[in-house]
Amino acid sequence: MADEESPVPEEVLTSATERLDEAEITLADNEEILHALSELTPVYETERSYFVLGNYDRDPIRRLNRVVDRLNRRQDAYAFRMVDIRGEWDNSIQKFCLIADVVTCLVGVAEKEPSDFLVEQGLLVGTNEYFAKSHVLKREYEDEEHPFGWMQDGVFELFAEAGRLYRWQTEEELVDAAAELP
Repeated sequence: MADEESPVPEEVLTSATERLDEAEITLADNEEILHALSELTPVYETERSYFVLGNYDRDPIRRLNRVVDRLNRRQDAYAFRMVDIRGEWDNSIQKFCLIADVVTCLVGVAEKEPSDFLVEQGLLVGTNEYFAKSHVLKREYEDEEHPFGWMQDGVFELFAEAGRLYRWQTEEELVDAAAELP
């Protein structure tokens, strides 16, 4: 069997292995995570990669898919959602962090639905490395002044101050906002 070079850069594997060694997970979980990272070959082969986060309910996921589609139309770019990475992990925060470490850009599509990416929003602003490469596409609601609640409003303020909050109401505005991303 020929000795093939891994499509995953060595420093990423080393970083992932170090993180996994610190966590208390099984060898099978470790193997599954490293296999998932190797599935992200397009992340390493393109100039820009976008990890798109948001609500997976029927209508919101359709909008997420439109954002992914718009970003994938760019030359030398790869956009994907967490569900695009195979495997059922017991610790989805670990999965999020490992993927977030290797991408160029984290993109949150914020809607007021209860299954939104609330935990990930906390990680985006709570980690300097993630915050620096994050952008949020926030849905505006005409009939509601504070549809997200005070905690999320604080997160959105941080992104607005950094110039990385994009507002939208219609799906066309969402696609236009995605086109503004770096």
